[in-house]
Amino acid sequence: MMQRLIPNGGVMPDSMVRTNRLSPDADVIPDATWQRLLAGQSLDDDKPMASELASSLAPLATTASWVVAQLGQSLDGRIATQSGHSHYINGRASLVHLHRLRGLADAVVIGAGTAEADDPQLTVRHVSGVHPTRVVLDPRGRVPMDRQLFRTSVAPTLHVVGPDASLTDPPAGVERCVLPLNDRGQFAPCDVIELLGTHQLHRILVEGGGVTVSQFIEAGVVDRLHLLVAPLLIGSGRPGLQMTPIETLDTALRPALRTFRCGEDTLFDVLLRPATFGG
Repeated sequence: MMQRLIPNGGVMPDSMVRTNRLSPDADVIPDATWQRLLAGQSLDDDKPMASELASSLAPLATTASWVVAQLGQSLDGRIATQSGHSHYINGRASLVHLHRLRGLADAVVIGAGTAEADDPQLTVRHVSGVHPTRVVLDPRGRVPMDRQLFRTSVAPTLHVVGPDASLTDPPAGVERCVLPLNDRGQFAPCDVIELLGTHQLHRILVEGGGVTVSQFIEAGVVDRLHLLVAPLLIGSGRPGLQMTPIETLDTALRPALRTFRCGEDTLFDVLLRPATFGG
């Protein structure tokens, strides 16, 4: 059994120590287990655990309020090629895992670049569950209104813009919200979370892209990061996390984590704020 050190000389709790290597079909969480997760029921009494991968989701199912960030990347930390092509770095099992995260969330958040480039639906399609509220962070109002997020009414959508964005009225089913911008022309992540709280959205999935995820992590508001790493080397392209440079490694984040097999990919379940989950 591996033992991992965490900041201040401590040792990772037993529940966070295991490095899990599972069979190729480990991404298939039995439906009964998934329904228990959706119902917010603990899996502690599962002997053995119906699926080890389910234990990465159990803390989310049993906690009323959280912010989780998700990124899919290559071994060398790329989320897309230089031209922006990213379909599909990760395999099907990781896509299913992402949809499970959506199924447990009240809201799923993306930045303007992801909305423009990927034109995602942000719905739950590969697993059972309720579609989360879709949130587009668009400080300058640059995202075209023909994106699927705005055209489809399968789930509510919040279009968050800056005070100076000049826009036409949003389509039916889209609520436009205005937030102030910081000196970099971006929204403060804490303001976004507060806004979502006023809409009774307390379980928040920050899905992308890399810049948006990095901003939320650097602001210290992300409880967990689910980092899905595919076994390929791209060699160049768009990096995943892009935070303020540090001078020395003693200021680097050294969070507790677990790893899980997710099809051919590896899931890093990174605990950034242990207090949220009673750690």
